[in-house]
Amino acid sequence: MDEWRQMSAAALGRGIGAGEIDPVALAETFLSAAGESHDIYARLTPDRALAEARAAADRAKTGTRRGPLDGVPVSWKDLFDSAGVATEAGTALMAGRVPERDAAVLARGSAEGLVCLGKTHMSEIAFSGLGLNPITATPPNIHDPEVVPGGSSSGAATSVAFGLAAGGIGSDTGGSCRIPAAWNDITGFKPAHGALPLTGSVPLAASFDTIGPLARTVEDCALLYAALGGRGVDLSGASLAGRRLLLVETVVGEGLEEAPAAGLARAVEALEAAGAVVERRALPCLTGAYELSGPLYTGEAWGAWSSLIEPAPEKMFPQILKRVSAGRDVPAPRFVAGWERLRALREEFRAATAGYDAVICASAPLLPPNKARLLEDEDYYVEANLLTLRNTRMANLMGLASISLPTGVPSAGLLLNALPEREGLMLRLAAAAEAALAG
Repeated sequence: MDEWRQMSAAALGRGIGAGEIDPVALAETFLSAAGESHDIYARLTPDRALAEARAAADRAKTGTRRGPLDGVPVSWKDLFDSAGVATEAGTALMAGRVPERDAAVLARGSAEGLVCLGKTHMSEIAFSGLGLNPITATPPNIHDPEVVPGGSSSGAATSVAFGLAAGGIGSDTGGSCRIPAAWNDITGFKPAHGALPLTGSVPLAASFDTIGPLARTVEDCALLYAALGGRGVDLSGASLAGRRLLLVETVVGEGLEEAPAAGLARAVEALEAAGAVVERRALPCLTGAYELSGPLYTGEAWGAWSSLIEPAPEKMFPQILKRVSAGRDVPAPRFVAGWERLRALREEFRAATAGYDAVICASAPLLPPNKARLLEDEDYYVEANLLTLRNTRMANLMGLASISLPTGVPSAGLLLNALPEREGLMLRLAAAAEAALAG
């Protein structure tokens, strides 16, 4: 049964449908493996998981399965409300908080047959791409226990990478699904903003917050997205032949470390060999967007968290406290004007990329930093955190859908980005790219 832990969510679903896998035994297998993973799971929900698995098993026997992932066990980031189970968003500010009802996406996923294994650790209040959290726990990186796993959906990613869940549900405000996916060599999907409801999800910056899956494959991400309420996508026959891809040189193409650069080069070679046309261009509108982004993020985050932070700032990891507190000094006129300017830059981006099927870049410009150094060197922490989120943040700023794929170079992912109305096409391109990279 341990082989189930390395299978894709889609394969497990097919096994359940064929009568080859018992959902109860499947849930028990994952729960047993996750039982000692206190640095990945904040808390398990065995009673719920087994009850949901038994219901899935009954549906499988009667031919009334609710979807292709009915009975498949997944983890949930600890910012999704879960009825009767603590949801603490990785911070002591919310210790002991027990919501009365499920978040909208958790309720929808359960209705579609997903089995909830438990809640995973995350960066405090979701405000870091590193995944370092000395307040609760820092999950291990799949490649090296001395480096960070990426965040803020750190436990969501590592629950999949270590075979402790078939999929993880995370959130992404500036890269929080895609960074830990890239650094742990799995797939992370950020749908367009607003594609899934945020109701019952602890906010960071609601204007940028999105919900997305982390899994082993593009197919898994597409099926999980559909189970959460997103639009279903048929990936069959996906091809890169004749597709135009834009490799961006501005901001996200600058200063890549050796390994991310090698991963990107390998990916581009594979995409071109599969028939894609890859063009390189500068996009000056990105420079202006990045210059605006700091106050927009911190201003909204401070608005969401100030009422909890101000009475007890000592409860927070100082680096996160410092970052979110920067929003206290963002004046309302600057915030409003910043959003007006960002909307205009989004239109410039849309016009400049209209002739391309997707925009590509490295998932991150650097490899995962060392945990000890991040804790010891404040300046290094700030620099590394900002650099970590640089490439992924393009999609959040420009209002794009985005997915990170492994390239075959450890911890060096490839991002595909597309306008919201091209989200389905992007997933098909990602499936074709996945196959090309595996070749």
